[in-house]
Amino acid sequence: MFSKKLKNNTKNQFGSDQLQPELMPKHIAIIMDGNGRWAQKRHLPRVAGHKQGMEVVETITKAASDLGVKVLTLYAFSTENWKRPAGEVNYLMDLPVTFFNRFVPELIKHDVRVNVIGDTSKLPQKTQTAVNNAIEQTKDCQGMVLNFALNYGSRTEIVGAVQTIAQDVATGKVDPAQIDEQLFSSYLMTDSLQPNGDPDLLIRTSGEQRLSNFLLWQIAYSELVFTDVYWPDYQPQNLVDDILAFQQRDRRFGGIQVKEGENKNK
Repeated sequence: MFSKKLKNNTKNQFGSDQLQPELMPKHIAIIMDGNGRWAQKRHLPRVAGHKQGMEVVETITKAASDLGVKVLTLYAFSTENWKRPAGEVNYLMDLPVTFFNRFVPELIKHDVRVNVIGDTSKLPQKTQTAVNNAIEQTKDCQGMVLNFALNYGSRTEIVGAVQTIAQDVATGKVDPAQIDEQLFSSYLMTDSLQPNGDPDLLIRTSGEQRLSNFLLWQIAYSELVFTDVYWPDYQPQNLVDDILAFQQRDRRFGGIQVKEGENKNK
C-alpha cells in the first residue's frame, strides 16, 4: 500500500474524503483515449500525446491504488491499432519497454502486481520481454493489480473462449450441460483477475462514447462514465470525480431496490 503521507496528500488535495469506502469500485477499467488529439491541438506529433499518456498511467496507477481499487485495467493497445501508421505503432511498442524499465521498482515498492491480457505473442520480442519481466518481477506483490490490455480485442477473446470450450467438449473434458455464465467466464482472459474479473466502473476519456471492442462480456453490468478530458490531461482529481459519479448510481443488476415496508410485487 502507499504511504500514509501519500494517502493523506491524496485525500487533502483531491477531496477523496467525499468518497464512500464501502462503495469503492473494486475493478476500474479505462479506455485511455485522446492522446493523438491532445497532441494535434498543441501542434505536436501524435507520439507526443502517447508519451504524455504514459506519464499519466503512472500518476493514475498510484492514485487508484491509494484509493483502494483492487484492479485497474488499462486499454493500452487493441487488435485494431495495428492499422495505424507504422511509425506510430513502433512507438507504441516501445512504450511498455520504457514504462516498465522505469516504473517497475515503484510498482514493487507499492505492492502493485502487473498482469496482461491480450495476444502478446504478436508483439515485438522487445515488448514481450519487457512485459514478461514486469510480470515476473511483481508476481509476489499483494496489492492492486495493474492489468494492461495489450493486443487485446474482446471479440477475439470471446471467439477464442468458444473454440477452447468446443475442444473441451469434443474431448469429454466439459459436458455441454455444464456450460453456464460462470464456466464461460473462466475461459476468458480476465479469469486471472477473479474474484474481480468484471469491472464495476468503465471510464472512457476524450468524449467518445463507444466501447471499441473492450471487455464486451465483462462489462454487462458495469457503470459507464464518459468524460471529455483527453487522457494526457486526466488527473487523480478526474478519477475521484468519476468514482463519485459511480457512487451516486443505483446499481440494481436487472432487479429493483425495494425499500423497507414496500411490496416488491407492487
